Amino acid sequence: MSIKEKTEKIMALLLREYPGAKIALNFSNPMELLVTTILSAQSTDATVNKVTPAVFNKYKNVSDYAQADQKELEQEIYSTGFYHNKAKNIIAAAKLLVEKYQGKIPKTMAEILHLPGVARKTGNIVLYNAYGVIAGIPVDTHVRRLSQRLGLTKQEDPEKIERDLMKLVPRKFWGKFSYLLIGHGRAICQAKKPNCPKCVIKESCPSYKVFYHRFFKR
Repeated sequence: MSIKEKTEKIMALLLREYPGAKIALNFSNPMELLVTTILSAQSTDATVNKVTPAVFNKYKNVSDYAQADQKELEQEIYSTGFYHNKAKNIIAAAKLLVEKYQGKIPKTMAEILHLPGVARKTGNIVLYNAYGVIAGIPVDTHVRRLSQRLGLTKQEDPEKIERDLMKLVPRKFWGKFSYLLIGHGRAICQAKKPNCPKCVIKESCPSYKVFYHRFFKR
């Protein structure tokens, strides 16, 4: 079985196991999605979802963020961590959106990468979930960990991991694939102690024997 065939088998099993896999961040429009995605860096979705209701209630549109007081926004997003840079990037991105894009989030990767605080992971998440635009595969910590454990990549850099995965996963599943790995990473294939006996893709995982003997076979 080729690595591409193995990847498609893994994806089919995960689709069956997590049919409702989707983004866990709460949002109601593209700007809110951009903000939540920026806030989610080095934070948890649960923490971000606790913070954003008050933020979204105060800042109704792109112009509101562009005119925000940075110190106030920092306090409002404090619990997500790295609040200074996040607030700075959100305000700067909003100002650029107002000045260059008529207050709308652009729909191409080339354009969205011009926004402060936006790299390919954020760009992929916003484009896919806001517009259904499939530009690549978002690589977060779960996607990185699982793709390495499954032998789908040997890379460490997220953009290089993304390129490897894009060669293996059919394009129409690029957006969904990340959420399948994230769902499995949270439920089963956790960082410190993966629950290998309950893993539906263990037969396709080269790390299975290593972890099984380390944690379960005493």
